[in-house]
Amino acid sequence: MTKPAILRPDTLPVNDRGNGARTIPLVTRGCGSTSMINGITAFDPGAKIGVHFHNCEESVMILEGEAVAEIDGQRHHLRAGDTTFIPPNVPHRFLNESDKLMRIFWIYADISASRTMVATGIEQTIDDEHEKAKRL
Repeated sequence: MTKPAILRPDTLPVNDRGNGARTIPLVTRGCGSTSMINGITAFDPGAKIGVHFHNCEESVMILEGEAVAEIDGQRHHLRAGDTTFIPPNVPHRFLNESDKLMRIFWIYADISASRTMVATGIEQTIDDEHEKAKRL
């Protein structure tokens, strides 16, 4: 039986995603999850990630700062508390076009979630991304 867990982001490893983005994985297989994963990503001013899509549903909540979400080619300006729902295979990305830190909380609805980069077509599981990431 899987046990409950209390996860404290300030005590967990931080993964450098490059381009001014850093991720803290929270709920993962490592704590016993069998159906979802989530975490927090911080974006420095000017940071952005490439356009990509996932093989499952994703929800993102803005925790801090202001964000631009590009979803299926449309730009949406978001602030703390705003939350997105993105169905599988919909191209999207998040950008911090402000001069302050932006943080998001993300949830993937599948423990085997993957990310496919639109520019390259390269697909990688989120587990593999975390495993290969540079630790800060």
